[in-house]
Amino acid sequence: MKIAFSPCPNDTFVFYGWVHGKIEGAPQLEVTYADIDKTNYWAIDQTGPEVMKVSYAALPYILENYRLVPSGGALGRGCGPLVLTKEEQEVNSLEGKTVAVPSDRSTAYLLFRLWTEQKLTNNHITIKVMPFEQIMPAVKAGEVDAGLVIHEARFTYKEFDLHLLQDLGQWWEEDTGFPIPLGAIIAKRHLDHQEIGEWATKSVEYAWENSAETSSYVMNHAQELKQEVAEAHIDLYVNEFTRHLGNDGYAAIENLLGRAMEQGLVPAFDLNKIRE
Repeated sequence: MKIAFSPCPNDTFVFYGWVHGKIEGAPQLEVTYADIDKTNYWAIDQTGPEVMKVSYAALPYILENYRLVPSGGALGRGCGPLVLTKEEQEVNSLEGKTVAVPSDRSTAYLLFRLWTEQKLTNNHITIKVMPFEQIMPAVKAGEVDAGLVIHEARFTYKEFDLHLLQDLGQWWEEDTGFPIPLGAIIAKRHLDHQEIGEWATKSVEYAWENSAETSSYVMNHAQELKQEVAEAHIDLYVNEFTRHLGNDGYAAIENLLGRAMEQGLVPAFDLNKIRE
């Protein structure tokens, strides 16, 4: 079975057991490592593997051809994207400014636009899409006025002497009470997504039970992260929602995409397809 997921520590940790043949009955995986901004567009264009990790924000564009797998993804609390600036400033200072984002088809981007819609009077912002590893250096250099960052940047932004303008996860949880939907596992509609979910669940459980065994695989793909940062990344993004979405997980996804649809940030689609 062909699969694409990111080289980030949470993904390699989650799929370690399955990739290494530790899950009884699961097919051998042929892995393509790709960041989520690439897999989002592969799913939309139907040019990627049959199973992929994408952003939940991509679901409105792809649910005609893919189903949401109920396990293996990233959804949780205290793990949202951050808006960073070079100097300390007020939220309304973003009016008319340029903000770098890692993707315009990501949950981070949806959260950012929902937040600015609520907090800014005119919501006039210029968006600049750039690779996420370039965003913090660009903010520090003054090339952009602010940056939207994800993943391990939560743990490293202070090394760039940057300031936290807003933790979007904190805002989302306070505003809605829901956890934050970040990365989803999807499968082509001809596949049994429940069975794939069971294999993903077993892979998560294997990694939890054998975490030391996963270390070399995780670190080989960790893009030069320090061991302690990779471990913090896993602790933050791999949780019970990764094991299985459950009703709270599905409700969070429906709330996010429903609000985004109402504001015209994603195309209109049938929310019932999320639980099919």
